[in-house]
Amino acid sequence: MRVLIADKFEKSGIDGLKALGCEVLFEPDLKDQALADAVSRTAAEVLIVRSTKVGAPAMGKSLRLIVRAGAGVNTIDVAAATAQRVIVANCPGKNSAAVAELAFGLMLALDRRIPDNVADLRNGKWNKKEYSNARGLSGRTLGLLGAGNIACEMIRRAAGFAMRVVLWSRRYDGQDRLLSDAEIDDLGVRPALAFTTVHLAPSPAALASRVDILSIHLALCPDTRDLINGAVLSKLAPGSFLINTARAECVDQAALRAAIRDRQLRVGVDVFVNEPASASGEFADTIVQEPGVYGTHHIGASTDQAQEAIAAETVRIVRTFKDTGRAPNAVNV
Repeated sequence: MRVLIADKFEKSGIDGLKALGCEVLFEPDLKDQALADAVSRTAAEVLIVRSTKVGAPAMGKSLRLIVRAGAGVNTIDVAAATAQRVIVANCPGKNSAAVAELAFGLMLALDRRIPDNVADLRNGKWNKKEYSNARGLSGRTLGLLGAGNIACEMIRRAAGFAMRVVLWSRRYDGQDRLLSDAEIDDLGVRPALAFTTVHLAPSPAALASRVDILSIHLALCPDTRDLINGAVLSKLAPGSFLINTARAECVDQAALRAAIRDRQLRVGVDVFVNEPASASGEFADTIVQEPGVYGTHHIGASTDQAQEAIAAETVRIVRTFKDTGRAPNAVNV
Protein backbone atom coordinates (compact mmCIF):
# COMPACT_ATOMS: atom_id res chain seq x y z
CA MET A 1 0.00 0.00 0.00
CA ARG A 2 1.42 3.38 -1.02
CA VAL A 3 1.15 6.11 1.63
CA LEU A 4 1.84 9.80 0.92
CA ILE A 5 2.60 11.95 3.98
CA ALA A 6 2.05 15.59 2.99
CA ASP A 7 2.88 17.22 6.30
CA LYS A 8 5.20 17.08 9.27
CA PHE A 9 4.97 13.64 10.89
CA GLU A 10 6.79 11.78 13.65
CA LYS A 11 9.59 9.37 12.74
CA SER A 12 7.95 6.72 14.92
CA GLY A 13 4.88 6.95 12.69
CA ILE A 14 6.90 6.66 9.49
CA ASP A 15 8.74 3.65 10.90
CA GLY A 16 5.44 2.10 11.99
CA LEU A 17 3.95 2.48 8.52
CA LYS A 18 7.02 0.92 6.92
CA ALA A 19 6.78 -1.97 9.39
CA LEU A 20 3.30 -2.64 8.01
CA GLY A 21 4.85 -3.15 4.57
CA CYS A 22 3.65 0.21 3.25
CA GLU A 23 5.63 2.18 0.71
CA VAL A 24 5.95 5.55 2.46
CA LEU A 25 6.48 8.77 0.51
CA PHE A 26 7.32 11.68 2.81
CA GLU A 27 6.80 15.08 1.15
CA PRO A 28 5.90 17.42 4.02
CA ASP A 29 5.81 20.72 2.08
CA LEU A 30 3.07 19.82 -0.39
CA LYS A 31 0.00 22.03 -0.70
CA ASP A 32 -2.63 23.17 -3.20
CA GLN A 33 -1.87 22.10 -6.79
CA ALA A 34 1.45 20.53 -5.80
CA LEU A 35 -0.46 18.23 -3.47
CA ALA A 36 -2.93 17.26 -6.18
CA ASP A 37 -0.07 16.62 -8.60
CA ALA A 38 1.76 14.47 -6.04
CA VAL A 39 -1.28 12.29 -5.34
CA SER A 40 -1.66 11.69 -9.08
CA ARG A 41 2.08 11.20 -9.69
CA THR A 42 2.58 8.74 -6.85
CA ALA A 43 -0.77 6.93 -7.23
CA ALA A 44 -1.05 7.13 -3.44
CA GLU A 45 -3.81 5.08 -1.84
CA VAL A 46 -3.49 6.76 1.56
CA LEU A 47 -2.88 10.46 2.24
CA ILE A 48 -1.79 11.63 5.70
CA VAL A 49 -1.96 15.32 6.65
CA ARG A 50 -1.94 17.52 9.72
CA SER A 51 -2.73 21.15 8.85
CA THR A 52 -2.41 20.79 5.06
CA LYS A 53 -5.70 21.58 3.32
CA VAL A 54 -7.10 18.82 1.15
CA GLY A 55 -9.63 19.83 -1.49
CA ALA A 56 -11.36 17.88 -4.25
CA PRO A 57 -8.48 18.33 -6.77
CA ALA A 58 -6.18 16.34 -4.46
CA MET A 59 -8.48 13.31 -4.43
CA GLY A 60 -6.98 11.39 -7.33
CA LYS A 61 -8.34 8.15 -8.73
CA SER A 62 -5.97 6.02 -6.63
CA LEU A 63 -6.83 7.62 -3.31
CA ARG A 64 -8.90 5.52 -0.90
CA LEU A 65 -8.17 6.99 2.55
CA ILE A 66 -7.27 10.38 4.02
CA VAL A 67 -6.03 10.41 7.61
CA ARG A 68 -6.03 13.68 9.49
CA ALA A 69 -3.22 13.29 12.02
CA GLY A 70 -5.16 15.32 14.56
CA ALA A 71 -8.72 15.83 15.71
CA GLY A 72 -10.58 18.33 13.51
CA VAL A 73 -11.29 17.66 9.83
CA ASN A 74 -12.29 21.19 8.82
CA THR A 75 -9.21 21.42 6.56
CA ILE A 76 -10.47 18.49 4.46
CA ASP A 77 -13.33 18.67 1.96
CA VAL A 78 -15.21 15.75 3.48
CA ALA A 79 -18.18 16.14 1.14
CA ALA A 80 -15.91 15.85 -1.92
CA ALA A 81 -14.17 12.84 -0.38
CA THR A 82 -17.50 11.14 0.26
CA ALA A 83 -18.64 11.81 -3.29
CA GLN A 84 -15.47 10.14 -4.57
CA ARG A 85 -15.76 7.24 -2.10
CA VAL A 86 -12.64 8.27 -0.18
CA ILE A 87 -12.74 7.54 3.54
CA VAL A 88 -11.73 10.38 5.87
CA ALA A 89 -10.53 9.40 9.35
CA ASN A 90 -9.05 11.39 12.23
CA CYS A 91 -7.29 10.83 15.57
CA PRO A 92 -9.68 12.18 18.21
CA GLY A 93 -8.60 12.55 21.81
CA LYS A 94 -4.89 11.99 21.27
CA ASN A 95 -3.97 15.64 21.72
CA SER A 96 -6.58 16.49 24.35
CA ALA A 97 -4.19 16.70 27.29
CA ALA A 98 -1.81 18.92 25.31
CA VAL A 99 -4.56 21.39 24.39
CA ALA A 100 -5.88 21.47 27.96
CA GLU A 101 -2.37 22.14 29.24
CA LEU A 102 -2.00 25.13 26.93
CA ALA A 103 -5.43 26.45 27.90
CA PHE A 104 -4.43 26.40 31.55
CA GLY A 105 -1.07 27.92 30.65
CA LEU A 106 -2.89 30.83 29.01
CA MET A 107 -5.13 31.24 32.07
CA LEU A 108 -2.13 31.39 34.38
CA ALA A 109 -0.33 33.77 32.03
CA LEU A 110 -3.33 36.11 32.02
CA ASP A 111 -3.82 35.97 35.78
CA ARG A 112 -0.16 36.50 36.70
CA ARG A 113 0.70 38.54 33.58
CA ILE A 114 3.70 36.31 32.96
CA PRO A 115 4.60 37.66 29.47
CA ASP A 116 4.59 41.24 30.79
CA ASN A 117 6.76 40.22 33.74
CA VAL A 118 9.27 38.66 31.35
CA ALA A 119 9.25 41.65 28.98
CA ASP A 120 9.92 44.15 31.78
CA LEU A 121 12.74 42.08 33.26
CA ARG A 122 14.37 41.79 29.83
CA ASN A 123 14.13 45.58 29.52
CA GLY A 124 15.84 46.04 32.88
CA LYS A 125 12.67 47.06 34.74
CA TRP A 126 11.72 45.73 38.21
CA ASN A 127 8.04 46.19 39.12
CA LYS A 128 7.09 43.82 41.92
CA LYS A 129 4.46 46.27 43.16
CA GLU A 130 2.55 46.12 39.89
CA TYR A 131 2.85 42.40 39.24
CA SER A 132 1.94 41.38 42.77
CA ASN A 133 -1.68 42.16 41.84
CA ALA A 134 -3.30 38.88 40.78
CA ARG A 135 -6.55 37.26 41.80
CA GLY A 136 -5.47 33.61 41.40
CA LEU A 137 -7.38 30.68 39.90
CA SER A 138 -8.32 28.78 43.05
CA GLY A 139 -12.03 28.99 43.81
CA ARG A 140 -12.90 30.72 40.56
CA THR A 141 -15.56 29.45 38.16
CA LEU A 142 -14.48 28.00 34.84
CA GLY A 143 -16.99 27.88 32.00
CA LEU A 144 -16.49 25.25 29.31
CA LEU A 145 -18.16 25.40 25.91
CA GLY A 146 -18.13 21.81 24.67
CA ALA A 147 -18.10 18.39 26.31
CA GLY A 148 -15.59 16.45 24.23
CA ASN A 149 -12.24 14.95 25.12
CA ILE A 150 -10.51 18.30 25.66
CA ALA A 151 -13.30 19.60 27.89
CA CYS A 152 -12.99 16.45 30.01
CA GLU A 153 -9.26 17.09 30.39
CA MET A 154 -10.12 20.64 31.42
CA ILE A 155 -12.45 19.35 34.14
CA ARG A 156 -9.70 17.13 35.52
CA ARG A 157 -7.27 20.04 35.68
CA ALA A 158 -9.85 22.45 37.09
CA ALA A 159 -10.30 20.05 40.00
CA GLY A 160 -6.60 20.34 40.76
CA PHE A 161 -6.96 24.13 40.93
CA ALA A 162 -10.05 23.88 43.18
CA MET A 163 -12.16 25.58 40.52
CA ARG A 164 -15.88 25.21 40.03
CA VAL A 165 -17.00 24.18 36.53
CA VAL A 166 -20.04 25.19 34.50
CA LEU A 167 -20.53 23.36 31.20
CA TRP A 168 -22.57 23.93 28.06
CA SER A 169 -22.78 21.47 25.20
CA ARG A 170 -25.27 20.82 22.43
CA ARG A 171 -25.79 17.34 23.85
CA TYR A 172 -27.20 18.93 27.03
CA ASP A 173 -28.86 21.92 25.32
CA GLY A 174 -31.49 23.53 27.52
CA GLN A 175 -30.38 21.76 30.71
CA ASP A 176 -29.81 23.65 33.99
CA ARG A 177 -28.67 21.15 36.59
CA LEU A 178 -25.73 19.16 37.90
CA LEU A 179 -24.38 16.33 35.79
CA SER A 180 -26.12 13.02 36.50
CA ASP A 181 -24.17 9.95 37.63
CA ALA A 182 -24.59 8.37 34.19
CA GLU A 183 -23.29 11.51 32.47
CA ILE A 184 -20.32 11.69 34.84
CA ASP A 185 -19.43 8.10 33.99
CA ASP A 186 -19.93 8.76 30.26
CA LEU A 187 -17.46 11.66 30.40
CA GLY A 188 -15.03 9.70 32.57
CA VAL A 189 -14.51 12.52 35.08
CA ARG A 190 -15.77 10.91 38.29
CA PRO A 191 -12.39 11.07 40.12
CA ALA A 192 -12.18 14.82 39.44
CA LEU A 193 -15.61 15.42 40.95
CA ALA A 194 -14.26 14.50 44.37
CA PHE A 195 -12.66 17.97 44.21
CA THR A 196 -15.12 20.04 42.17
CA THR A 197 -18.64 20.16 40.75
CA VAL A 198 -19.89 20.41 37.18
CA HIS A 199 -23.12 22.29 36.61
CA LEU A 200 -24.86 22.40 33.23
CA ALA A 201 -25.90 25.75 31.79
CA PRO A 202 -28.93 26.01 29.46
CA SER A 203 -27.20 28.22 26.87
CA PRO A 204 -23.82 29.80 26.07
CA ALA A 205 -25.11 33.18 27.28
CA ALA A 206 -26.32 31.67 30.56
CA LEU A 207 -22.94 30.02 31.01
CA ALA A 208 -21.11 33.30 30.37
CA SER A 209 -23.14 35.05 33.05
CA ARG A 210 -21.99 32.54 35.70
CA VAL A 211 -18.26 32.26 35.11
CA ASP A 212 -14.98 34.08 35.65
CA ILE A 213 -13.21 32.33 32.78
CA LEU A 214 -14.80 31.13 29.55
CA SER A 215 -12.84 28.45 27.64
CA ILE A 216 -13.91 27.29 24.17
CA HIS A 217 -13.65 23.62 23.16
CA LEU A 218 -15.98 23.29 20.18
CA ALA A 219 -15.51 21.82 16.74
CA LEU A 220 -16.13 24.28 13.91
CA CYS A 221 -19.38 23.63 12.03
CA PRO A 222 -22.27 25.79 10.81
CA ASP A 223 -23.91 25.66 14.26
CA THR A 224 -20.80 26.85 16.08
CA ARG A 225 -19.55 29.52 13.66
CA ASP A 226 -19.78 32.89 15.50
CA LEU A 227 -21.58 31.12 18.35
CA ILE A 228 -19.69 33.28 20.83
CA ASN A 229 -21.15 36.57 19.70
CA GLY A 230 -21.85 39.94 21.26
CA ALA A 231 -24.87 38.60 23.15
CA VAL A 232 -22.69 35.95 24.82
CA LEU A 233 -19.69 38.20 25.45
CA SER A 234 -21.89 40.88 27.01
CA LYS A 235 -22.80 38.42 29.77
CA LEU A 236 -19.20 38.09 30.93
CA ALA A 237 -18.32 40.27 33.88
CA PRO A 238 -15.85 43.08 33.15
CA GLY A 239 -12.28 41.79 33.43
CA SER A 240 -13.25 38.17 32.75
CA PHE A 241 -10.96 35.85 30.81
CA LEU A 242 -11.75 34.21 27.48
CA ILE A 243 -9.58 31.32 26.28
CA ASN A 244 -9.80 29.99 22.72
CA THR A 245 -7.76 26.92 21.80
CA ALA A 246 -10.47 25.58 19.46
CA ARG A 247 -11.21 27.51 16.26
CA ALA A 248 -11.13 31.29 15.77
CA GLU A 249 -14.29 31.17 13.66
CA CYS A 250 -16.32 30.07 16.68
CA VAL A 251 -15.98 33.64 17.97
CA ASP A 252 -17.41 36.76 16.33
CA GLN A 253 -14.13 38.66 15.98
CA ALA A 254 -15.69 42.13 15.79
CA ALA A 255 -17.71 41.45 18.94
CA LEU A 256 -14.59 40.14 20.66
CA ARG A 257 -12.63 43.31 19.87
CA ALA A 258 -15.49 45.40 21.22
CA ALA A 259 -15.62 43.34 24.43
CA ILE A 260 -11.87 43.68 24.92
CA ARG A 261 -12.11 47.45 24.67
CA ASP A 262 -15.45 48.09 26.36
CA ARG A 263 -15.47 45.38 29.05
CA GLN A 264 -11.72 44.99 29.60
CA LEU A 265 -12.00 41.35 28.63
CA ARG A 266 -8.65 39.55 28.86
CA VAL A 267 -8.02 36.96 26.17
CA GLY A 268 -5.71 33.99 25.68
CA VAL A 269 -5.90 32.77 22.08
CA ASP A 270 -4.09 30.03 20.14
CA VAL A 271 -6.13 30.20 16.93
CA PHE A 272 -6.72 32.94 14.38
CA VAL A 273 -9.02 33.52 11.42
CA ASN A 274 -6.25 34.16 8.88
CA GLU A 275 -3.34 31.99 9.93
CA PRO A 276 -0.32 31.60 7.62
CA ALA A 277 -0.59 28.55 5.39
CA SER A 278 2.93 27.43 6.31
CA ALA A 279 4.57 26.73 9.65
CA SER A 280 6.38 30.07 9.55
CA GLY A 281 5.71 33.34 7.79
CA GLU A 282 4.27 36.82 8.14
CA PHE A 283 1.32 37.29 10.51
CA ALA A 284 -1.19 40.09 10.09
CA ASP A 285 -4.05 39.49 12.56
CA THR A 286 -4.16 42.64 14.69
CA ILE A 287 -6.18 40.98 17.46
CA VAL A 288 -2.86 40.31 19.21
CA GLN A 289 -2.25 44.07 19.37
CA GLU A 290 -5.30 44.58 21.56
CA PRO A 291 -4.60 45.31 25.23
CA GLY A 292 -4.89 42.26 27.45
CA VAL A 293 -4.53 39.72 24.62
CA TYR A 294 -1.91 36.98 24.85
CA GLY A 295 -1.48 34.87 21.72
CA THR A 296 0.32 31.66 20.83
CA HIS A 297 1.08 30.18 17.41
CA HIS A 298 -1.65 27.48 17.11
CA ILE A 299 0.51 25.10 19.14
CA GLY A 300 -2.20 23.52 21.32
CA ALA A 301 -1.57 19.99 20.07
CA SER A 302 2.16 20.45 19.56
CA THR A 303 3.79 18.50 22.35
CA ASP A 304 6.01 15.49 21.83
CA GLN A 305 3.61 13.37 23.87
CA ALA A 306 0.62 14.35 21.76
CA GLN A 307 2.36 13.91 18.42
CA GLU A 308 3.69 10.47 19.33
CA ALA A 309 0.19 9.41 20.37
CA ILE A 310 -1.26 10.76 17.12
CA ALA A 311 1.40 8.98 15.07
CA ALA A 312 0.60 5.68 16.79
CA GLU A 313 -3.12 6.18 16.16
CA THR A 314 -2.46 6.98 12.51
CA VAL A 315 -0.52 3.75 12.13
CA ARG A 316 -3.40 1.85 13.77
CA ILE A 317 -5.88 3.39 11.32
CA VAL A 318 -3.75 2.47 8.30
CA ARG A 319 -3.12 -1.04 9.65
CA THR A 320 -6.83 -1.68 10.11
CA PHE A 321 -7.65 -0.25 6.71
CA LYS A 322 -4.95 -2.34 5.06
CA ASP A 323 -6.22 -5.52 6.72
CA THR A 324 -9.97 -4.98 6.54
CA GLY A 325 -10.78 -2.12 4.18
CA ARG A 326 -12.41 -0.27 7.07
CA ALA A 327 -10.94 2.70 8.94
CA PRO A 328 -11.32 3.42 12.66
CA ASN A 329 -12.58 6.95 13.41
CA ALA A 330 -14.02 7.38 9.92
CA VAL A 331 -16.08 10.58 9.81
CA ASN A 332 -17.89 9.82 6.53
CA VAL A 333 -18.90 6.18 6.75
